[in-house]
Amino acid sequence: MKDVLIQYMKRFSDLSEAELKKLTIDVPVVTFKKGTTLLHQGEVPDKCYFVLKGCVRQYAVDEDGNETTFNFFTEEQSVTTFNQHTTDKVSPYSLSCLEDCTLVVGDLATEQESYDMHPVLAAMTRKMIEADIGAMRDDFSSFISSTPEERYHALMKKRPDLIDRVPQYQLASYLGIKPESLSRIKKRSEANHLRIVD
Repeated sequence: MKDVLIQYMKRFSDLSEAELKKLTIDVPVVTFKKGTTLLHQGEVPDKCYFVLKGCVRQYAVDEDGNETTFNFFTEEQSVTTFNQHTTDKVSPYSLSCLEDCTLVVGDLATEQESYDMHPVLAAMTRKMIEADIGAMRDDFSSFISSTPEERYHALMKKRPDLIDRVPQYQLASYLGIKPESLSRIKKRSEANHLRIVD
């Protein structure tokens, strides 16, 4: 299972596979059942995660009890809450397992110790975070400048697996639309596809 992590690390390092295997020997891998909440909104995060298998949802609930889904993390994606700039360090989001998940679990309290022991990890992690932030910025820019239909088609192109892996109301929330609007967009998309095939 750690092979997934090693393949991901290769993108951000010139280390050999053998060297990367050494680095990951003591990395804890934990399995979580579907429905497990990894982090509650309002808690101070003390862990970060990397998905080897499964799907983790990032969401928030407002004062009226309305849920908004912000992201889904699947295989080969890191799950980190960027909140170090805030005064109280609490998370504005919850993280929940939508499927049975196998995750690498990092302890934020011992993060610096790991970097001191393996300096190469610090450089690698920085590159990973830069890539994550860059992708988030691009996704946000694309999101605010696109129509719901364009968002759906972008999702189909970039992450088609989510269509069958997550509940439709959560997918609709992620796309910033109502579930009934998502149903209409899907029907139009399927009809257009059928016309092209014919």
